[in-house]
Amino acid sequence: MWKKHRHARCVNDALKRAELLCSKHHSRLTPIRKNVLKMVWKSHKPVKAYDILAQLSTHDFNEKPPTVYRALDFLRENNLVHRIESLNAYVGCNIEHKDFDSKFFICDECNEVEELIAPKLDKAIVDASNRKDFIPEFINVEIHGTCAQCA
Repeated sequence: MWKKHRHARCVNDALKRAELLCSKHHSRLTPIRKNVLKMVWKSHKPVKAYDILAQLSTHDFNEKPPTVYRALDFLRENNLVHRIESLNAYVGCNIEHKDFDSKFFICDECNEVEELIAPKLDKAIVDASNRKDFIPEFINVEIHGTCAQCA
């Protein structure tokens, strides 16, 4: 979307990161979790849970929707994927998160998503929350528009 790169490297890096994280937290990157992660990372475009389920069935997995949702929940809890709320879909995450917030540029033309790192925006949200004595549980900022490639 915004820059060219070798996508196979993204998938391999995501899998390595997941394996390291699971090892560190003494959890398992089960075959289903690994395959769901691979399917989310097939591109930088959001993928819906039922599309993942359909892809799994073509790879000799006979999974049911709850299994896919449990795998996605595990991957989300470990900041390996994010849910794009406005699209009810998932994208891979390759950013080390210290907090629970997410910010995205979403191209409405090509459907690619890029995660945004914006410390000043983070601070503005925290400051606004503090002024209102509001305690955010989850922050998700989605900015829809047109990327440079599509403009």
